[in-house]
Amino acid sequence: MAATYYGGHHVARHSHQWGQLIYAARGVMRVEADAAVWIVPPARAVWVPAAVSHEIFARGEFAMRSVYIAPGCAWTLLGKCVGVEVSPLLRELILRIVELGFLEAENREHQALLDLFLISLGGAERLPTRLVLPRDRRGRCAAERLMTEPSLAISLPELARLSGASSRTLQRIFLEETGLGFAEWRQRARLTHAASLLSPSCSVTEAGLDAGYASTSAFIAAFGRAFGCTPAAFRARAG
Repeated sequence: MAATYYGGHHVARHSHQWGQLIYAARGVMRVEADAAVWIVPPARAVWVPAAVSHEIFARGEFAMRSVYIAPGCAWTLLGKCVGVEVSPLLRELILRIVELGFLEAENREHQALLDLFLISLGGAERLPTRLVLPRDRRGRCAAERLMTEPSLAISLPELARLSGASSRTLQRIFLEETGLGFAEWRQRARLTHAASLLSPSCSVTEAGLDAGYASTSAFIAAFGRAFGCTPAAFRARAG
């Protein structure tokens, strides 16, 4: 399936009997599933297994290409949601399958495409841009505010007040429900946002500033610790 959405478009929470690979051909999407969120920049994708409830938010104009896979065919794939890098080969396979519309089991070319597609997808590099979301309403409210405005200069006490909790309660919610302390989760949200911006049209400095980092060097150091590569290397892969 091929579809293009305008900025702010929301695909409501739903599930499929088949697994779905959601590929960001152009623009950035946010995918929520399994109590977590993925910010997916161009040339990346999210694999959503069959029967897993999920929703999609377009950030700016967003071109999506989806490939649906019957459960019995997905032998190389994980049984959980995961973000993946899309190699040039995998990209061409996705576009070819979308162009065909449906793969017939008795067609030798189609079977070869399916086999190569599944092998390429199963071996794709995993994306680090995953954030676990708090289940508690107050924690979720705070998380949504931080994801919407990652550069927002707001203190923990003020954010807690706006979310209907004390600072101590909010810190406890994040640690217990996401596995990260509040400050660490907030930094991860900023870095994930910056990663979604990194592309040939957005520099490392611009991405860092938009995510709330006052200096490029501080942004590069934090990005490297979180994702294991420099923002420039991550940006190059998006090209």
